[in-house]
Parts: sequence; C-alpha cells; structure tokens
Amino acid sequence: MNPISPDTDKDTDTDTGSALTRIPARSGVAVRLAKGMTIKVINTHGHQVVDTWAFNQHDIGESMSMEHSRTAMLKIIPQVGDTLLTNHRRAILTLVEDTTPGVHDTLIAACDRHRYAQLGVAGHHDNCTDNLAAALRTLGLTAQETPCPLNLFMNVPVCENGGLKFVPPVSQAGQYVALRAEMDAIVVMSACPQDVTAVNGMMPTDAHYSIA
Repeated sequence: MNPISPDTDKDTDTDTGSALTRIPARSGVAVRLAKGMTIKVINTHGHQVVDTWAFNQHDIGESMSMEHSRTAMLKIIPQVGDTLLTNHRRAILTLVEDTTPGVHDTLIAACDRHRYAQLGVAGHHDNCTDNLAAALRTLGLTAQETPCPLNLFMNVPVCENGGLKFVPPVSQAGQYVALRAEMDAIVVMSACPQDVTAVNGMMPTDAHYSIA
C-alpha cells in the first residue's frame, strides 16, 4: 500500500487498485456496500480508533450488534474468519483480514456529549454519536438509536479482577482490517475524537478506507 499523505483525500491502494478515501479526524463517513464487497479500514497514523457500525441497506432498524456478535463468537474481540451479526442475529460483516496485532473492542459505547460532560468538558465536543448521525444524514437516513460500535484498533484490556482500562492502540501506521459485507449494508466509520482519555494516544487523526 502506498504511503498516505495526511492531507490527501484520495490515493490508491496498491494491493487492490482501489481508491483510498480519507476519514477526516474527528468526523464520520457512511458508505454503501453490496453483498460480497470488502471494505478495508486503515489506521493511517497507527493510534486512531475507528468506531464502526453496519446497517441493513433495506431496513435501517437492523444493525450490527456487538452483544449478539459476542454470543455467536463466544469471544469479546473478533478475529479473522469471525462473522459479526445484527440485532436480528443475521450475518452482516465478516473479518477477512487483519494486519494489526488484533486488538479491537466490542464493549465500549460510542462517545457522546454526556460522556464528555462526565469527563469535565464544558460546551460542545465532537463525538462519535453525532458523527454517526451526520454521516447517515448524507445518505438521507436516520438511525433509530446508536448501536454499540465495533471499535476498530481500540485497546481496552480486561484485567484479572474484571476491571477495564483505556490505553493507547497497539496498531502501527498503515495497518488495517478488511471486512466483507454478508448482506447489502451501510457501513459508517468515525475517526474517534476522544482526546481526554488515552484511547487515541491523546491525539485524534485521520484514517482511510478503500472498497473492493
């Protein structure tokens, strides 16, 4: 894959010949995938979490569900070959490639204005919940709720005592995951704007994606 300039919206993925598109820092994008298509989500700078959702193109009320997926996978972090399910327990995305160390999160809700208020932020703070809504609006859609996202590259270790920690991602610049659509889907990705905890290494940045 070619190196990506942080200021470039379009480049080319030399692995697939597909265009690379920027997910601007602190913002979200929504794309339509036909069944069988694959989306590659690239951690351009190596320390950026990408909150990821998927919805049935033909029924926005059916969405990728972390709780249903964990039940089917019997694990809290998907690995290559694992399929993520919807709230109707149907396959929607399969993880087909992962060049990272495989550290992702399915436990933590998307950040929102309430979360930042709890963290002591006064006034508006960009957040993934708003990014999801804004990205869907570009397609003329509104989600009925904000599902728990698949937090790609997010590092939330579970301690021996059952506690959780927020620590920086372990992925390196240019590493990626690839997800195959198992139905006609809408995929939304938010380059998480969290800069109060360590989940983005305190420095939110762009990410990129390509579709094949």
